[in-house]
Amino acid sequence: MKLGFLVDLNLCMGCKGCEVACKVENEVPLSSWRLRVKYIDIGTFPDTSRSFTPLRCNHCENAPCERICPVSALHYLENGIVNVDSARCIGCAGCMMACPYGAIYMDPETNTADKCTYCAHRIESGMMPACVVVCPVQANIFGDVDDDTSHISQYIMEHQGAVQVRKPEKHTNPKHFYVGGGNQTLNPLAHQRLEGYNLFNNVTHLEHVGDPHHGVIDRFLAPFTSHEHLDNKSFMDFDNKAHESHEEEGGH
Repeated sequence: MKLGFLVDLNLCMGCKGCEVACKVENEVPLSSWRLRVKYIDIGTFPDTSRSFTPLRCNHCENAPCERICPVSALHYLENGIVNVDSARCIGCAGCMMACPYGAIYMDPETNTADKCTYCAHRIESGMMPACVVVCPVQANIFGDVDDDTSHISQYIMEHQGAVQVRKPEKHTNPKHFYVGGGNQTLNPLAHQRLEGYNLFNNVTHLEHVGDPHHGVIDRFLAPFTSHEHLDNKSFMDFDNKAHESHEEEGGH
């Protein structure tokens, strides 16, 4: 058995439900994440689109983190999951430096390394990872990639030629696959920002909010514009009519 993960980016709508489910299920501390959903904007206004990419541990078959760990805290389970034993971890952070995907973080409460384990505790109980269960569009597909009849294997075969992994040049043999990801989505070096532009310069401001000739008072008085003279009786008459209208609609 070799468990793997596949995300169909054509289906992912960036709801981040998987992020939240992961944090809750694994009690991930604040400011730490086992799973992040990255988004990038592609194109030039008005011809633009936004693409979402869930990022988690790739559970590499040739995992640098497992090789570099001096105390074997990072280790393989029989089903191919790269697991973390926090009781062994000495917090040297070698795995964090070795991982080419930035998927490992240091738990600020225990000072030990941690990361996505495909919810190994749920797998052991015969359940799916929390992020798979919560996905409303079934963009996350999980299963045994060694079993030709599994859903993930069938999905990979159906999309042959369109299945990608992150950073294949690292030769880590990730067991986390993507369908529908473009070069901009999976390759951070493909991003381009125009020279002189960043997130914090060339910021412009709206000259006004809404119609400059239709202020807040105008919007408030709009229902009464049919009255020639506005006085207290006008407001009381309007309120009574609105009340009668609600009663008729409600049938009371």
